[in-house]
Amino acid sequence: MFRFANSEYLYALYLIPVIIVLLWLIFRNQKKITEQFVSSKILEILAPERSLFKQIVKSSLIVLSLILLILALANPQIGTRTEQVKQTGIDVFILLDVSLSMKAEDIKPNRLDKAKYSISSLIQRLRGDRIGLVIFSGRAYIQFPLTTDYAAANLLLNSVDVNSVPQPGTAIASAIELAANSFKQDVTTQKAIVIITDGEDHQGNIEKAIDKAKEKGIKIYTIGYGSPDGAPIPVYNQYGRRSGYKLDNDGNIVLTKLNEDVLKKISSNTEAKYFRGSNSEDELKLIYNSLANLDQTEFGTAKVTTFEDRFYYLLAPAILLLILEFFLSERKSIFWEKVSKKLGLKSE
Repeated sequence: MFRFANSEYLYALYLIPVIIVLLWLIFRNQKKITEQFVSSKILEILAPERSLFKQIVKSSLIVLSLILLILALANPQIGTRTEQVKQTGIDVFILLDVSLSMKAEDIKPNRLDKAKYSISSLIQRLRGDRIGLVIFSGRAYIQFPLTTDYAAANLLLNSVDVNSVPQPGTAIASAIELAANSFKQDVTTQKAIVIITDGEDHQGNIEKAIDKAKEKGIKIYTIGYGSPDGAPIPVYNQYGRRSGYKLDNDGNIVLTKLNEDVLKKISSNTEAKYFRGSNSEDELKLIYNSLANLDQTEFGTAKVTTFEDRFYYLLAPAILLLILEFFLSERKSIFWEKVSKKLGLKSE
């Protein structure tokens, strides 16, 4: 099996045609400038040792070495063996509130962006645990199911914003029920839910959702983002500039307040913990430390291929080509003249 460990570097290969065109333009420009001052016959007399063919060879060596260096940076790897590895960990669903109130800026840069940053940091710390994401506002949707593909999880997380759920409101109960029903019941892993919200619930029936989760042995951790005193919800225009704040029907500024009582009740009823969100603390890190104390369960096996680096097969010749280009003079030689004549190239 073959792969590039750092495939993003391969995009640099798009620069190679640009470099070739630039070198050609430089050669052509030099020729035009020379012809303005002296004819080709006189140039042969003034610079008899000049070899156009060697200039082309030296430029080709540079281009070829650049290609090899880019491929070496991408780090080609060869799969040497494949083995079965046991997967152990816990299952965690994160429930992220994407209602408009999460745009309040009492948590910097705002509640939602701080939550996304914390989730991304948590994903980077996971080792073998399966993570899923449910986003909710007036309704709840699965952004991605339980997975150990952390790169894909981060990619899908980045696309989340307040427009991801069209229905306004905050349906915490629906999000809990959706997550609880999305756990794989045939696998006896430890299961946990982490709710990130400001606690403003517009649906009700939270007690019923908590009871169902508790019956399944699911712990529900909660993180409350916002200020109990309330904060305005900024409104931005099409150019990304703040044009004011959200107003109610009477023209008054709407204040969104953190409802800690609801979140504390959810966590305490499932023997978990509540955390108050802040600008400086990474609350999800504290929750991860709590989750790390839960029993790790084997939930399957995966085929893992061991790869070995092969970048040095490209790096070594790239360096040799650069050394060759450095020591190759542009003066004529009998060997290169014979080669250039066979190729139909002139020496000037």
